Amino acid sequence: MENIELINVWKEQNDKIEKALAINMRILKDTIGRKAESTLKGLVRLKTAGIVAFVIYLLFLAYILVYAISNYSSAVNYFIVSITAIFLINVKGFADYIKHLAWTKNINYDGKIIEIQKQLSRLQLSIIDHAKFMCLQFPFFTTFYLSDQWFPHSVGWGYIFFQAIITGSFIFFSYWLYKKHKPENLDKKWFRNLISGSGGKYVEKAIEFYKEIEEFERENE
Repeated sequence: MENIELINVWKEQNDKIEKALAINMRILKDTIGRKAESTLKGLVRLKTAGIVAFVIYLLFLAYILVYAISNYSSAVNYFIVSITAIFLINVKGFADYIKHLAWTKNINYDGKIIEIQKQLSRLQLSIIDHAKFMCLQFPFFTTFYLSDQWFPHSVGWGYIFFQAIITGSFIFFSYWLYKKHKPENLDKKWFRNLISGSGGKYVEKAIEFYKEIEEFERENE
């Protein structure tokens, strides 16, 4: 009889503990959700401002590109090729910003934790890919001012060598950055700083918040 009473008491206490843990988990989830949502508002502002900046920049590039084509001569070949490449890369960047803004706004903070974490991870990986792709435009900033009216036949070997060094250096730097943009480098501070301009720091902070829930669950298993 005493054993039955002890078992009943134990079950009653266990039920209370489980209820308390469930309540604590719900409170923690709500708190983390509010903190993550507040943090990602910074990302929303960044992407919104970035979209406006992209529109202005793309309109400017389109204008000078159309002007160069409508007044075409072989002297602007370098310019047209370079600006076209920069324009197309930034069109992709513009589309990425719209996508990131939509994904951020579609996060349901009341949903399942695993789903929120998947959405944040997808957003983080997309930001890395965006920053990676944007690196490809750097070499074209070293060629748009060239003209076949004077380059290379009207300049000395010194200038040709100098131009080759400059463009080659930017190609190497662009390639190096392109290869470094991968999730495996997220544990490196310099890389996190590198993608912070694209919004990486906001997503990283939100992901860290949800790791607190994982730690809470491990501690109470």
